[in-house]
Amino acid sequence: MTAPTAAAPDREQPKDPESRHPAGTEAVRATDDAFDQDVLPSPPGATGALLRSLLAPMRPRVALTVLLLLLQQAAVQAGPLLVAYAIDHAVPALRDDDRGPLIAVGAGYLLCSLAAGALQYGFIAVAARVSQDVLLDLRGRIFRHAQALSVDFHERYTSGRLISRSTADVESLRELLDEGLQELVTVILSFVYIAALLLWLDLGLGAVAVASFGPLYALVRLYRRRAGRVYRQRSTAIAAVIVKFVETMNGIRPVRAFRREAANEADFAVLNRRHERTNGNALLEMARYVIGSRLVANTTVAGIVLWGAYRVADGTLALGVLAAAVLYLRRLYDPIDRLGMFLNSYQSAAASLEKIAGLLAQTPSVPEPAAPKELPPPASEHPGREVVFDAVSFGYRTGGEVLPRFDLTLPAGQTVAVVGSTGAGKSTLAKLLARFYDPSAGRVLLDGTDLRDLAVPELRRGVVMVTQEAFLFSGTVADNIAIGRPEATREEIERAAKAIGAHDFIAALPDGYDTDVRKRGGRISAGQRQLVAFARALLADPAVLILDEATSSLDVPGERAVQRAMTTVLKGRTAVVIAHRLSTVEIADRVLVMEHGRIVEDGTPDELVAGTGRFADLHRAWRDSLA
Repeated sequence: MTAPTAAAPDREQPKDPESRHPAGTEAVRATDDAFDQDVLPSPPGATGALLRSLLAPMRPRVALTVLLLLLQQAAVQAGPLLVAYAIDHAVPALRDDDRGPLIAVGAGYLLCSLAAGALQYGFIAVAARVSQDVLLDLRGRIFRHAQALSVDFHERYTSGRLISRSTADVESLRELLDEGLQELVTVILSFVYIAALLLWLDLGLGAVAVASFGPLYALVRLYRRRAGRVYRQRSTAIAAVIVKFVETMNGIRPVRAFRREAANEADFAVLNRRHERTNGNALLEMARYVIGSRLVANTTVAGIVLWGAYRVADGTLALGVLAAAVLYLRRLYDPIDRLGMFLNSYQSAAASLEKIAGLLAQTPSVPEPAAPKELPPPASEHPGREVVFDAVSFGYRTGGEVLPRFDLTLPAGQTVAVVGSTGAGKSTLAKLLARFYDPSAGRVLLDGTDLRDLAVPELRRGVVMVTQEAFLFSGTVADNIAIGRPEATREEIERAAKAIGAHDFIAALPDGYDTDVRKRGGRISAGQRQLVAFARALLADPAVLILDEATSSLDVPGERAVQRAMTTVLKGRTAVVIAHRLSTVEIADRVLVMEHGRIVEDGTPDELVAGTGRFADLHRAWRDSLA
């Protein structure tokens, strides 16, 4: 069975350096490919399908908002009709001392104004709730989906882009939902109501007004086509700025250590200027649309007023009808600018929604099994399980075979150290065992069960990986240990910490186990973070434990403390220990030496030290360094 190969981070190629800013050329080169790849591929119609799925649960409230706006516009558009009646009927009646029609017009106008205000308030209240629920759902979808995607996706798609999707792009959609849709529906209803009323009041005036819709429609089509391209570029430019900012802040220590502040500032300036340029292009497109639409509107209004005045003079048109027609024309063309603002919001939101839809359309390269299996009961009282790499090979989708075909069996309860030079394939082997990737060919078996047949919760209960970084989340020490088993009691958490040898330093913290470790565990040392990570792994009680260079960043006292913890954690379990420091190998039952993706030596530490191979050379060099 062949699984999809995983992806390695793409190499970025220079494309369009900005020669005016040589210090920032590196940023341009490093992000040009990111610009090209910022819109992830998605199936045709995915954007519309996403929007429909977001609005589907809210259909009753959406229908209510439309009804409220229909009634509100009916109340608003009644005003000019009342003015026409007042000029042609109420005022002449007043000359005959009949105040009734004029009082009725005044009362009607007041009632229409009050109704329009109340309906507008109701519309805003309901629409705001719909908007916030849509955004709540969308942010949740982005977060859940990003977590569900495989490791290879996150190695290619930076965290800054994900932040851009869930912040800047969601914000663009918020602007559309909060303001743009109301403007669109208001403009459409105004056009329909006013066109119908003008045709009813006077067929000739109405026909001229309706004919002006043609040029306006052409302007809207032209603006949408031109602005769509500009707003996609603007959304990508925003993402590049966020990516650079996040990358710089996450790497602030090496930035300070290597005095990268000035170079980073120049890089950021280039990206910021690109963002500025795309914003300027968007404003220019908007200006072209507004100028064209106002030209059409003013020309039409002037023509109708002149023609209407002529007809009033020769008695073929009532003055009140002309006044109402002029008022309606102003109401018809006043929203033209607001329609431009809607199109502005729409193009921005459409570009953002396209990118969000592309993200949500991505599928994990390490999929859940269609018919998941459970692991069989352990063969002994020990938690360890047998691991078999059966005819396994692996390569990244960017090309090149990392692990040529090999077979390997790790008996239950055995601790295996994997050593070799950088790039030998050690961590890749560990990631296949953790099922962060699937092999290109072959199978990885856990007690005879293919890892691809195990549901993720079952797999994570059986296999746990402790990395060099020992990542801690903001929160208490107890919370971070309990990640291994969230339902664990405080007593079980403390028991795991004591077994690892972490209890004393935890108890000495200001609030003990309730001490907040802060961002990335920055309140405690690297060695202490590693001990917390081991306590987490011990609490999870996995059958197979993977330690990926768990001591490489520690000093000698820290390494010794972690090695003592490792002895406790590894007892009875199947373990794969990726090690650069040969001191870590001393606790192993077996050593694998890897070179260029191949296992070139396999034996006990004593056997390999006594030989003449690669490990013996490494061991002698290590001993010499200690002397």
